[in-house]
Amino acid sequence: MKVLITGSNGLLGQHLIPLFARDGKYSVIATGRGTNRSPQGENYIYESANLRDAGSVQQLVQKHQPDIIIHAGAMSQVDECEKNKDACWDTNVGATRYLVNAAEKVNAFFLFLSTDFVFDGLSGPYNEDAAVNPINYYGTSKVAAERLVHNSKLQWAIVRTVLVYGVANDPHRSNMISWVRDNLRQGKKIKVVDDQVRTPTLCQDLATGCLLIADKKATGYFNISGKEILTPYDMAEQTATFFQLDTGLIEKISSRSLAQPAARPAKTGLLINKAEQELGYKPHTFAEGLEIVAGEIR
Repeated sequence: MKVLITGSNGLLGQHLIPLFARDGKYSVIATGRGTNRSPQGENYIYESANLRDAGSVQQLVQKHQPDIIIHAGAMSQVDECEKNKDACWDTNVGATRYLVNAAEKVNAFFLFLSTDFVFDGLSGPYNEDAAVNPINYYGTSKVAAERLVHNSKLQWAIVRTVLVYGVANDPHRSNMISWVRDNLRQGKKIKVVDDQVRTPTLCQDLATGCLLIADKKATGYFNISGKEILTPYDMAEQTATFFQLDTGLIEKISSRSLAQPAARPAKTGLLINKAEQELGYKPHTFAEGLEIVAGEIR
């Protein structure tokens, strides 16, 4: 069975490739912008493609005729989306439209990666049936893309996730755990918000959730995230304790003090009962995730 993974140079993409490549029933085609940055060296094909170009997308899908498309590619830097709305729309909505149109021609199963930022954060954590109401442009673009998938002629699944953490082979991408560890080891004080509530997600868990959906070709909306409700400050404090560093160097701050271009929902987080019951999804605790990420950082 052929699976096409978009956004293969990103954090999730770099974890999806080896997971599917190790599984004997999948042939993996990975696509991203520019050169291949995945550390997985074999057992898959890499194709550079511009997903914002309809012809490029059509050519890619027609060439490989995938049975499953996992659309993980996105513009996900929330403030960048707010400042560059045209680029955000072209990347998150336009590319999804082109992929859906191409997928319909080959009747591929379509798995779309979305976000907790489709919600306003007034009443989280949310289940799959909660009404969407984004408060920033990134969330708005993801709602529009979700609707394209939902209204398509395809068999589809939409995966919403939250605050994904892990390690990618990318010198320009930092992760919260190494950021906290490195600063505290140097004796530097760090400021971390304590007024945003999330259910942080280990990237390996998110990738496994996608594999479970692909295996079953399970359709509909699925929340795939961690189970614990934590603030970024909680995550930083646990990280410091894990590495035996000084938690007194971590200062709680309000998100309002950051004056970020894009608003953030205050309380999101996702309820994962459906994924647990229908898929057998079992996420790691944040403490277990710390162990895994620390091993990767080493």
